Amino acid sequence: MIRFGPSGNSDIFYEQGYKSSAQMPAWLEKMSLNAYEYQCSKGVKISSQLAGQIGEQARLNDIFLSIHAPYYINMASEEKEKRINSIVYMLETLQAAKWMGAKRIVVHTGSCSRTSREHALQTAKQVLKDTINEADAAGFGDIAICPEVLGKLNQLGSLEEVLELCTLDERLIPTIDFGHLHARCMGCLNSTKDFEQILDRIESTLGEYRLKNLHSHFSRIEFTPGGEKKHWTQDDTQFGPEFEYLAEALYNKRVEPVIICESRGKMAEDALKLKNIYNRISGG
Repeated sequence: MIRFGPSGNSDIFYEQGYKSSAQMPAWLEKMSLNAYEYQCSKGVKISSQLAGQIGEQARLNDIFLSIHAPYYINMASEEKEKRINSIVYMLETLQAAKWMGAKRIVVHTGSCSRTSREHALQTAKQVLKDTINEADAAGFGDIAICPEVLGKLNQLGSLEEVLELCTLDERLIPTIDFGHLHARCMGCLNSTKDFEQILDRIESTLGEYRLKNLHSHFSRIEFTPGGEKKHWTQDDTQFGPEFEYLAEALYNKRVEPVIICESRGKMAEDALKLKNIYNRISGG
């Protein structure tokens, strides 16, 4: 089943008087959404108590949970301390996911501005291998680590780089951020075929199972020659990509990912718009 939900909490959630993320699962269920990506982007500060409350409410309301790990993870760093810290941050995120019952954590791979892309990729591979080993030893082996396609050209995180990282272990699931992809290629996702080619590349590299169980992010995005600049909402139609094309590609290939909307301030409302577009195309 394809699932839709927000990255973090929409502004309207707080405007309506809600205060705790433990209230999000029931709020999302009332909106007819069924996924939620909890944000630890600025650090893993959630308590085991709150994580447990979110997890319990998610189970009661059939909400698929994932967690975004800290943005400052840099598996490709030339500095050993930063690589070690990146493993620690991922393990902390996995611990929060365990408390919450989340099935996936989304991670940034880091920067490659100070070294060659190939060297950065090999460095990140080793850090990811070490993380997997430590995660298994800590009892986190049932939680998928999901490296994300990143939007800036100086970041390690092209589609090809993320897919290669995911070849390390069958449990690794790529996070395909279609807005970031659109920014990296200077606005090249403009048809159903463009999106189908992306899906075909994922399948040819990682196989049918991981294509069918893809983790993804979507929003309209503004970009510069350096890549991603700013996320926008579905109403900001001067920016792409268009979700209709992706929805058609997903339906044509019978792919049922988790789609997390990252629209600026309106992620839940726009997640529902994405769901409605998909249902119109699929006849659901």
